[in-house]
Amino acid sequence: MIPNTERPAANEPMTPQMRLSVMQNRHRSIDQQLHELQAHPWGDRILIQRMKKEKLRLRDAIERLRDELVPDIDA
Repeated sequence: MIPNTERPAANEPMTPQMRLSVMQNRHRSIDQQLHELQAHPWGDRILIQRMKKEKLRLRDAIERLRDELVPDIDA
């Protein structure tokens, strides 16, 4: 069996760029799931509400992480 060297090992710490990528992928995934759930009028409203809140939390976390990664520009 050939080890996959492109992916980091589970016990390696994640870099900020890796965390950002994971959060962005999760945000996209939630967005797709929400579109599918909202397409049906009988969709679980409580689940939709929880997913929307999670998506907003992820968006805020993504913005905070981006702010940390991008250095401030001196005026």
